[in-house]
Amino acid sequence: MDFSLSEEEQAVRDLARQILEATSTHERLRELEAGEERFDRKSWDELAKANLLGIALPEDVGGSGLGFVALAQVLEAVGRTTAMTPVLPSIVMGALPIAEFGTAEQKKAYVTPAIDGELVLTAALVEPGAEPDEPATTAVRDGDGWRLTGTKTCVPAGMLAGRILVPARTERGDVAVFILDPAVDGVTRERQETTSRLIEAEITMDGALVTEALGAHAGGPEVVRFIVQRGDAAIAAIMTGVCDVALRMTAEYTKTREQFERPIATFQAVGQRAADAYVDTEAVRLTAQQAAWRLGAGLPAEREVAIAKFWASEGGQRVVHAAQHLHGGMGVDRDYPLHRYFTWARQLELTLGSETPQLLALGALMAAEPA
Repeated sequence: MDFSLSEEEQAVRDLARQILEATSTHERLRELEAGEERFDRKSWDELAKANLLGIALPEDVGGSGLGFVALAQVLEAVGRTTAMTPVLPSIVMGALPIAEFGTAEQKKAYVTPAIDGELVLTAALVEPGAEPDEPATTAVRDGDGWRLTGTKTCVPAGMLAGRILVPARTERGDVAVFILDPAVDGVTRERQETTSRLIEAEITMDGALVTEALGAHAGGPEVVRFIVQRGDAAIAAIMTGVCDVALRMTAEYTKTREQFERPIATFQAVGQRAADAYVDTEAVRLTAQQAAWRLGAGLPAEREVAIAKFWASEGGQRVVHAAQHLHGGMGVDRDYPLHRYFTWARQLELTLGSETPQLLALGALMAAEPA
């Protein structure tokens, strides 16, 4: 069976790289990092104009309908350039679940403007001491709406988002996912600067009124699992780009850096460390591709996504640590581009659970299999 990219997917990959490599330069990223917003509106607008934000979304809402594998090419390009664009939160964690579970009115109101780049979406999944599908945040009925009370932290693009998907537990004890307008009374957003220097948010809700729930026909836990699964697969795709560029930077550096009148790339220990990083990078790439393909094909992918996120977390860390060590002092220079890839890898590792939760999930799946 041929798992190579189709011509359309290759074209998406090439276009995404072309746009982001032209707009998300090292100089541009340094300029953004010196500011407060940390959002590259130029890159975002260019992706929207090329319809790359809607590449995996249905045609009836303005997308291209090319599936998750095509979207993974855009995400990999984000990782390759460490572009400050909220493709992960807005498209993967926001637009995809609304397109899957939302009403026709919700799709028109939120998915179409997200494809056009006019609206940033996100999902608030993280609470201290609570799993995403077992939230401590509560939702109490108030007429035709609900009042949300609770705190969500580490909300990606939370300061930019015009709508936020919020899992909450209702009075009946079940879980639903609500569409929150963060501008309503009772919502407080606090800016959080992350390891990667991207800005997230802590969102506190004190009786905040919402009038829309998502996926009433499927149930909140299914919607949350949908978001987490695609979020993990997207992180693996981004990490593929991060690792690939970090490895290439290291190869170029070790070929030109000399000690004892020889390029350090010719030293056996350096070559072995770089070779191990190459193997890890390919493992991250192949497992990410497998997860994206199964999701795009509509096949069960729980096992494959957990494997991909495990390799993205553990393998990705080995790659960027090797890259940093082989760069020597340059590897810890905050003005040198490699430092950005190192911090991105660290944040991606921990987002939605590092390697240990993935191993626990895989162990549970193995234990549930018939002997």
